[in-house]
Amino acid sequence: MRITDLMIQETMIMDLQATTKDEAIDELIASLNKSGRINDPVLFKEMIYKREAESSTGIGGGIAMPHAKTSAVNEPTVVFAKSKNGLDFAALDDEPAHIFFMIAAPEGAGNTHLRTLAALSRLLIDSDFIAQLMSTDTPAEVSALFDAKQEEAAEKEAAKEKAKAEKAAKAASESGSAPQQTPGIIVGNENSEDFVVAVTACPTGIAHTFMAEDALKKKAQEMGINIRVETNGSEGAQNVLTADEIARAKGVIVAADKNVEMARFDGKPVLQRPVSDGIRKSEELIRKAVNGDAPIYRSQGGSNVKEDGASASKMSVGSKIYKDLMNGISHMLPFVVGGGILLAISFLIEQLAGEDNPLFQLLQTIGGGTGAFHFLIPVLAGFIAMSIGDRPALMPGMVGGLMAVNSNAGFLGGLAAGFLAGYVVIGLRKLLRGLPKAIDGLKPILLYPVLGLLIVGAISYYVFDPIFGSLNTWLVDALGNLGTGNAVLLGLLLGGMMSIDMGGPFNKAAYTFAIGVFTSSGNTDGAWMAAVMAGGMVPPLAIALASTFFKSKFTEQERKSGLTNYVLGLSFITEGAIPFAAADPLRVLTSCIIGSAVAGGLTQLWSINVPAPHGGIFVAALANHALLFLLAVAIGAVISGLILGLWKKSPKVVK
Repeated sequence: MRITDLMIQETMIMDLQATTKDEAIDELIASLNKSGRINDPVLFKEMIYKREAESSTGIGGGIAMPHAKTSAVNEPTVVFAKSKNGLDFAALDDEPAHIFFMIAAPEGAGNTHLRTLAALSRLLIDSDFIAQLMSTDTPAEVSALFDAKQEEAAEKEAAKEKAKAEKAAKAASESGSAPQQTPGIIVGNENSEDFVVAVTACPTGIAHTFMAEDALKKKAQEMGINIRVETNGSEGAQNVLTADEIARAKGVIVAADKNVEMARFDGKPVLQRPVSDGIRKSEELIRKAVNGDAPIYRSQGGSNVKEDGASASKMSVGSKIYKDLMNGISHMLPFVVGGGILLAISFLIEQLAGEDNPLFQLLQTIGGGTGAFHFLIPVLAGFIAMSIGDRPALMPGMVGGLMAVNSNAGFLGGLAAGFLAGYVVIGLRKLLRGLPKAIDGLKPILLYPVLGLLIVGAISYYVFDPIFGSLNTWLVDALGNLGTGNAVLLGLLLGGMMSIDMGGPFNKAAYTFAIGVFTSSGNTDGAWMAAVMAGGMVPPLAIALASTFFKSKFTEQERKSGLTNYVLGLSFITEGAIPFAAADPLRVLTSCIIGSAVAGGLTQLWSINVPAPHGGIFVAALANHALLFLLAVAIGAVISGLILGLWKKSPKVVK
């Protein structure tokens, strides 16, 4: 397949009008939407910004490659655009971007399409080719340039394969054996003894993975150093490194923004950097790898260094805590949703058929305190611990979480146990580092589990569980005895927090608090779940209402995208408002916070309980005052929608 089969001329923008990163993304998405290549611009934009949150796709050298892989895409497409003056795209080299490639890949993109996108990415390493692109004036010139370049690349690849096959055949004839197939090509200098291996990977596996691969290969060839690069792209791992290659390598480069298989590198100097460093800092990485200037990686039994100093220093203490906490919450959520919905259905059955009904008892057992909900806090604690101390911390973290459940220390005790277990394992690694190398194998299977469990269990039993158990009991009693005024204030706070960052730490803190009370109180009234759910439903509904009734304040694309927020809002998917908030944060966030706070406060003013942790309108019938719950959501959404519609400025008209 040719690159130009995906980079169709009708979507190209030869004179991009945008002056900011957000405007550029909007203009590129508008081209995709106009050509019918995407079916949900709002979702697509959300996924584009989600990828940008991982690391900027402004790769430097005047190029930006925003991309997403999502069900919002109808057909794999690449939008080419050119900006004469350039714009700030938060590029890795802090230089303005002039050339843009927005890659839209459907979730079920075929291997042929993915390989074509990989081929596109590799071409962009060539600075001469970029200069030629900058000189084009028409879509036809762009297409012709890509066709010629791809044909040239194919001829070079064919020549390489032919030479490789001839060399293998010659070696086989001399030895009298059959030619051996090698798993991948080693690039560099045959006479050099310097050999390194690398793995490249980015979250979507479409562009940066292959750009980093080619950058490392190109730089290694210039430096006369042999290199083998494994890619973890959308098609899975390609050119997988062999055990022999890893053993021979002087160092390992892992240029990745997602998890890759690391256990195989045990005992090797390993540089772990973002995939962008593989593109722009390839020489530095190769030189450090050749010189062994990297932390020694220890799998399970050793000091499992996840990042070298250059990367680790970029993450603040707050960011690290948030990352570890989110790891626990993300693994806990399936238990919350699955168990919570089954539990909610059981309450509905109880109202209709009584508590002796077998189906009610079955669902209570599966979803309730002896089923899914019994695992919430242990899973939360275990995966917080694992994020900090890797696999050896999982078991003591989960046990600490289970002790918190059994002692009524609740989710507060579980949080403490999770963080404790992670750092206890890190401490044990440092403490046991001086033991004889002969017993290294005993560390992960004996020393870490036994000592980690003993320390975490003892501290949980004597310190955390009594303290947090008492605190949790006081908290539940205090919440249960709140007067109407105080309850409304807390409802206002929880509802508003759901809109502050729409899925970020404030949102998750409010949701986790409600879940904690929901599970720890011994009952399932769900008063605070009502406030949280109402607050979370308001932002997307407000966006939908504002874009419907204040059409002149929104572009045609935004109006179409706004319609999907009706469904997202009713389903309690707050994240549907993120693209709008990203484009106009002050007006959107302020409007939504006000409406969400009102909705949350009204649920407490009217004493509404929702005995389900998720589901939105689909579990509203389970509320003790279903109509009042829906009214609270509607009032909050209307307030936010009116504020946003009246406050928002009309879009600029691009001439």
